[in-house]
Amino acid sequence: MIALLLAGAFSMLYSLLLTPLFIRGFRRLRWGQFIREDGPESHFAKRGTPTMGGLIFISGTVIAYFLAKLVMTETPSVSAMLVLLLAVGCAAIGFTDDFLKIRKEQSLGLGGWSKIGGTVVISVAFGVLALQFPNDAGLTPASTAISLFRDLPVDLLGAGLVVGTGLFLIWVVAIVTSATNGVNLTDGLDGLAGGASILVFSAYLIIGFWQSSQRCVAGVVDPGCYLVRDPMDLAVVSAAFVGGLIGFLWWNTSPAHIYMGDTGSFGLGGAIAALAVLSRTELLLVLIGGLFIIEVGSVILQRAYFKATKGRRIFLMSPIHHHFELKGWAETTVVVRFWIIAGVFVMAGVGAFYAEWVTQQ
Repeated sequence: MIALLLAGAFSMLYSLLLTPLFIRGFRRLRWGQFIREDGPESHFAKRGTPTMGGLIFISGTVIAYFLAKLVMTETPSVSAMLVLLLAVGCAAIGFTDDFLKIRKEQSLGLGGWSKIGGTVVISVAFGVLALQFPNDAGLTPASTAISLFRDLPVDLLGAGLVVGTGLFLIWVVAIVTSATNGVNLTDGLDGLAGGASILVFSAYLIIGFWQSSQRCVAGVVDPGCYLVRDPMDLAVVSAAFVGGLIGFLWWNTSPAHIYMGDTGSFGLGGAIAALAVLSRTELLLVLIGGLFIIEVGSVILQRAYFKATKGRRIFLMSPIHHHFELKGWAETTVVVRFWIIAGVFVMAGVGAFYAEWVTQQ
């Protein structure tokens, strides 16, 4: 519990106090944001604002986690390090994209297939490692069963070891790709993705803490107990992300002094996907990350309708937050209302998680 508080506090102070130094450094390196030419005109004034801010809270989260474990003289867990591995790996893909945008001086960086290829590689590496390292009770960080509030009776290994493992890795790739793109598409207004991600990580903080308090004791499986490896450490990592994002949001809220860039959005998406897989709540992520689903869905609907009707649009612009901007809503109004929507989804997800536990008693 103390490690959880320390990780959150260390990460928040790191982001809050050091972001101004990063901003000055990024300006000297000319790491400035490029704006879509077809975007809202109000966004053109943001051109040149320092980007790649994801480097701040990703590095702060990693440092805060290990510092908290050091202070508590505890050994870092495999599960927590896997979350950090996927977050850093996805952030590296985003960093490459951001860097190419700056180098080319345009809003297009890595090609779509390059991003997908990089995501597949890091996701497969994560999936393979997550099925290793059993603890004394034989629990590995991840399982090959599909999960909602806990593992469901649907085990992919039922198709055989080789095929089942392959299906599991495809499942992991799908989750990571969905999460990274969801956060990335949401990151279009000052503070929107950061604030929504704080709520999502807070949900996993609560879930990890509750799973830790209701863990199945070796040899005794009580009704409603959770077969999850290292749930408290998953909560500690979640707390570090919450703290880091709170500190970053101080500087990222409108008018933003710095943007997280694809470095941050991809890193956050990777961490969220990892937490869903390792906490055995994969399908629950659809509800907890409901705002991200809406953002992705708006883009898919827009493109499908555009092609089907040969040029007509459902929204003035997608993702959907830009639609409301073009309808005349102030940027801060869109952001706060979307935070509220994200919060409702998170409360519904956590509430459903707890309700399922109650029914097991």
